Amino acid sequence: MSGDIQIRPLNGPDEVGAAFRVFLRAMVGLPFRDLDAAELTEPGRYLGALDSGQIVGGADSYTSWLVVPGGARVPHAAVTHVGVLPTHRRRGIVRDLITRQLRDVAARGEVVASLRASEAVIYERFGYGVASSAQSARVTLKRATLRAEVAAGGEVRLVDGGVTSELLDGIYRQAAWTGAIHRPDGWWRLAQILRDADSTSHYVVVHRTDGVDDGYAIYRPENTGGWFTSPEKVVTVSDFVALNDNARAGLWRHLLALDLVDVVAFDSLALDDVLPLAVLDRRSVALGPAHDETWLRLVDVEAALRARTYDSDDPVVIEVRDAVLPANNGSYEVSAKQTNLTNSDPDLTVDVATLAAAYLGGTRWRHLAAAGRVVAHTPEAVRRADALFGTASHPYAGTVF
Repeated sequence: MSGDIQIRPLNGPDEVGAAFRVFLRAMVGLPFRDLDAAELTEPGRYLGALDSGQIVGGADSYTSWLVVPGGARVPHAAVTHVGVLPTHRRRGIVRDLITRQLRDVAARGEVVASLRASEAVIYERFGYGVASSAQSARVTLKRATLRAEVAAGGEVRLVDGGVTSELLDGIYRQAAWTGAIHRPDGWWRLAQILRDADSTSHYVVVHRTDGVDDGYAIYRPENTGGWFTSPEKVVTVSDFVALNDNARAGLWRHLLALDLVDVVAFDSLALDDVLPLAVLDRRSVALGPAHDETWLRLVDVEAALRARTYDSDDPVVIEVRDAVLPANNGSYEVSAKQTNLTNSDPDLTVDVATLAAAYLGGTRWRHLAAAGRVVAHTPEAVRRADALFGTASHPYAGTVF
């Protein structure tokens, strides 16, 4: 504990509301909104830092799941609302909050935790590593023609006024791509509140294949004040969910055929999204720079390693070092057949943050080794680890929280 600062779970809506206001104040750039924070959070999961009874910091999380390579969903804590008042910086409060939170998450039996980092230098020391990245994209419609081979897609219907969180959640909860996480009720409520509060219209379309809803897109126009005189009318897609290739193609066809629109901008796409390959003029899709998305923490290393699948029977023994959760310290023999703690000499030694970076297949072991983050004890160990952890596609969440 930092000085006289007390770290404990928050009790009741008044404390939760106070902590949420602290979070908004700490983030500086987020607008204060008249929100009932108790409706957006889960009881018992919001930790507060109190100085003489005043809440000066907090760290929250949602009960969730994470899809890992192979398709399994592992128990997951979606960490959010981490912040400390500027009057209490540099006093170790974030350290104490995150350390306590990780121990609580472990006690709940949650295998992993993840977050979206406001600053990139905070969380690695707590064992978080960048496990997935994303990118934006701008599609110039006058040059963007889908190839003839692209699927025709199914039915797309407009649900702007009648959209409900239950409808969209019913589609999204089927997400099976590596890196996808469960969006809890509080997430959906906040998303709806923010759309309703926006003076700009948000349009929602749902895709259906053979009578089954299997995708949706949410988009909004930019600069509506000068819309009809603007030389470049832009529509931004804030949420794009497709459960299969047919849904993806059908939603593309809707978006790329919008009247009066010059550019369709996607807030977030996977690094290996196939949209640039699906158009005749690849230059019609301008991709933005890659940026970190999922900061992943393996809370129970053994359970996490056992949960995913691997692409090689050639085992690798990985020694893991975890300064925050020492129960994870040890050597793990990993192969496609089984994963177990072992007393064998390690082939590789890493800290838990480096293992998290490689866990979903988003970062190659050879790149981590080249950056000095992996100690290889045996020849070919890094190559064998790459063969084990390799995945067919890049991990991607597509969810901000």
